[in-house]
Amino acid sequence: METTVVIVNQKGLHARASVKLAELAETFQCSISLSNQTTSADAKNVLQLMMLAANKGTSLRLHCEGTDETAACQAIGGLIKNRFEEGD
Repeated sequence: METTVVIVNQKGLHARASVKLAELAETFQCSISLSNQTTSADAKNVLQLMMLAANKGTSLRLHCEGTDETAACQAIGGLIKNRFEEGD
């Protein structure tokens, strides 16, 4: 399952947001990755997520593959859409 997500929070995919995303991704059995045009990151790896250098407005491809891929895509997409629960 694949979809496009847009980073909408003011600070982008910074350290705290990367940790939240990785922690959520870890709750799923499927493989989850985020990628831009040049780099792909395992969504369960904070350092790889930060290497995406995704600022506000960056579009990323969210790819989930495995038994719970639908739930994973919905949850990760929701976290990003809700600005990583940061309120900005």
